[in-house]
Order: sequence, then C-alpha cells, then structure tokens
Amino acid sequence: MSLQGVTFGLFAVLFAMLPFTPAAVAAGKCESLATIVLPDTTITLAQSVPPGALSLAEIGDSAQQQIATFKQLPAFCRVAATLKPSKDSDIKIEVWMPLENWNNKFQAVGNGGWAGSIRYPALAEALLRGYSTSGTDTGHTGSESDASFALGHPEKVIDLGYRSEHEMTVKAKALIHAFYGNAPKFSYWNGCSTGGRQGLREAQSYPQDYDGIIAGDPANPVTRLAAWGTYIGREMLKDPANSIPSSKYPMIHRAVINACDAIDGLKDRLIDDPTRCKFDFASLQCKGEDSASCLTSAQIESARKITSAAIHPTTGEVIYPGLPLGSELGWAGKTGGTEPLPLNTGEFKYVVFKDANWDWRTFNLETDVALADKIDNGTMNAINPDLSAFQKHGGKLLMYHGGSDQAVPPLSTINYYKSVLDKMGSGAKTAEWLRLFMVPGMGHCRGGDGPNTFDAVTALEDWVEKGRAPEKIIASHSSDGKVDRTRPLCPYPQVAAYQGNGSIDEAANFVCKMQ
Repeated sequence: MSLQGVTFGLFAVLFAMLPFTPAAVAAGKCESLATIVLPDTTITLAQSVPPGALSLAEIGDSAQQQIATFKQLPAFCRVAATLKPSKDSDIKIEVWMPLENWNNKFQAVGNGGWAGSIRYPALAEALLRGYSTSGTDTGHTGSESDASFALGHPEKVIDLGYRSEHEMTVKAKALIHAFYGNAPKFSYWNGCSTGGRQGLREAQSYPQDYDGIIAGDPANPVTRLAAWGTYIGREMLKDPANSIPSSKYPMIHRAVINACDAIDGLKDRLIDDPTRCKFDFASLQCKGEDSASCLTSAQIESARKITSAAIHPTTGEVIYPGLPLGSELGWAGKTGGTEPLPLNTGEFKYVVFKDANWDWRTFNLETDVALADKIDNGTMNAINPDLSAFQKHGGKLLMYHGGSDQAVPPLSTINYYKSVLDKMGSGAKTAEWLRLFMVPGMGHCRGGDGPNTFDAVTALEDWVEKGRAPEKIIASHSSDGKVDRTRPLCPYPQVAAYQGNGSIDEAANFVCKMQ
C-alpha cells in the first residue's frame, strides 16, 4: 500500500501523530523494514521469527527463566534499532509485530531500576496477547542497580528520564504503520517500578502517546526515593548494633500481623490498610540477652526508622514516607550489608555530586535532598499533578501499588494520586479517567502474602475501548502452583469488605466499599 492510496483524512491523522512520514512497507515484508528511513534512527535488525524460534542467547540471563513462554511465541517480525536524538544518545529499542492475528493495538513495556536492558519477558507477554509491542534499554547497557553510566553523560540521564520512552513510542508507531499499512487503533503503556514512573511521565509530558497507561508501584520521585534509601542505609550502618539480622524478619512480621490483622474486621493474615496499623516495636524488646525472638533497643529504633518518614531536620518537611507495616520480610538491604543499596546511592554519586568516590557516610538529609531536586529539575522526577492534557486526549490512567512493597513505600503513590485529585478535582469526573488500586500484602510489583496476580491489561482495555471503568479487579494468590485465594482489588480509597458469608478465600464473598 502506497501513501497515494491513503485517504486525505487518514493522512491528516497520521501526519498529526508522527513528526515525519515513513516510507510505506507492504504488510508481511518484515525484512524490508531494514531499509526504512526514520530520523535519528538506524535499523540494526529486521527479521521474521518463526513460531517459538526466538534466539534465547540474545536476550540475556534474566530471561532464561521464561524459556517456556518464549517457546509459545507466535511468528513475529522483530525489528531492532538504535536511536540517537542527541550526540550522546545510544538508545536501543526493539519492536515486535505479529505476522498473523494482530489485534490492531500497540503495547509498550517499561523498565526497572536504572534500566540498562530491554525487558524481553514483558515483550513476550504483550506479543502473546496479540499486541505489537516495544521496549527500550533507555540509552545505556548495564545492571538495573548501576547508575555509573550517568557520570559525565547528562544526555543519557535525560534519555533515561523521559526522552527514550517517547522516542521509542514515536519510532515504534512509525514501524507498525509501515509494516501493517495502518497505525494501531489503541496504544497502551504497561510498566511497574521504574516502568510505573515512566508511565506517569508519559501522561504528564506526552499525553498524546498513549490511550491507556498502567503505572504500577512507581519509583517516584527518584531524588526523594534515593535520598530516603541512602538515609536509611546510612542510619543502619553507622553502628553495627543497628543492624537487624534477616533471621528476625519472620518474627517481626508475625508480631505485626498478629497486632493489625483484625483491624479491618477479618482475620486473614493480611493488613488491608497499613496506615491504620499502629504497631509499637518496643513490644518486642529483649528482656535479657539478645535472641532470635526479640529486638535490642538499637534494633527497635532501626525498625521505627525503616517504617517512618524521613523528615527534614529543620523545616519538618516529609522527605519521603517509610516502608509500610507488613513489609518486614523484605527488609533485606535496608538493615544490613556493608553499604546502602547502590540503586539509591548511585543518584548522589553519579548524578548529583558527579564523583565516583563520593562517600555515602557524608550524606546530609538537610542539604543534599534540595540539591538533588534542583539538579534533577524534572528530568527523572514525575510529579506534575496537572494531567489535563492527558484527560483531554481521552487517556485512562490505571495506577496500582503493593501494600507491602519493600522497595518503594506505597504512600508515595497515594500522595501523588492525592496531588492529582487536588489539582484536577476529586469527583466523579476524575474517576472517569484515573483510578488507583492498592494491593494488600503484595510486595514490589509482585509476590507477597496477598493476592498478587491480576490482569490490569484487560481492565484497562475495557476502560479505554468499551468505556467500562474498573469497579474492581480480581486478584489471586497461589501456593505450589495452585490458586488458594482470590480477592477483589478496589479503587482507592475503597477496600474489599467481607459480606459475612462463604469462604474468605473467594472474591465473590467480598464487595468494594469505603472503610
């Protein structure tokens, strides 16, 4: 199909969507995409992949656990490209397009930590649903916990912050149009952690990119999250006595659950709303010598700091909220080791102070947070509450956060959600396009004691394509590969309330209501 065959109206839509007009490529001619010319783009691979034949050697060790999933993949067109929107950019992207049974939709997938690689398992999940899909390494390669790429490379920080996601989106849509002869009917973003932050940034800065966005457990704002993590790590490590051995985590967790489980009126080993739990760690004070069943005075203070907000020592400002009660099984890295998590200190070492030898022991909560915010200046932080352009576009934003998240305190997402309501209004109009689902007992993006497996994609599709806003999302928990509990996830601030009859492990026996 040539551009001459496109109606004027369709051409106008495509022209508005893309800042350029790619050369058309007949549908099914995957290899021909190698010759397509796009601004700042070099196509490095255009290859038809037979069913189940993706070369696993190319996709990294992190994806090897997903071998069964990759073997199930249908035939698809795999396109890899390098984008260079700045002189120091080196953004790798991949776009996967089904050779048959395309659902006429596009789903981009997000990253984790400091990124550094394309998340192939997420691409595979989207492709199995019939989507054309894309992902990016955000402009550098390396471990998700390593921020050293940022030293001396401010353009790469910009790429990570927002540019790579938008550039990938534009180029992916162009390739999809060139391959199939038409643009995707609907476009979606799906990400958790850094991917959740990326989704928020897309809604804030590029509201036309996506019709629907899933933003899970967003690691946001980056500067404050890094400051909190560095502060907690420093406090835990400045005296060996402050460290809480991981062997004590289960004991602490049991005590917290026993104290707060029934607050919601149901004993189910879950804390529906950790903010209502008022557990005092002093109740675990050792009566004599230190043992596995108690906490020393120093450890009690450490537990309090982990679960309390970091406060500016002069102004009293809340720098960042603490971890929720119920997250105790995931405290590793906060209370032990030899240094705070590089995932957090990297922000100050490589971005703020630009010194690979910066000593985390010198971190100053009073001055360094303000400096980090100033230097970031909206590069990575996605905190703009004005989503009016996204709303006007007709976009739908589905946020979720694990109630027992051990990496990103869930109150950070609740706080951003409330800031949007303050700006946009808290009534029914906003609920038509924005909803937040808290997931009791779920850890960071997955896992945990609570129902932690749910289909946010279908919920978003129904919302965007059929106008059915999600009144609840059914989630499940499994043990040994078998589902042992289902529960509805409810739009915040509603919670799942037991109706008084039937099993507490069946979602049908719960309704969403205000607590």
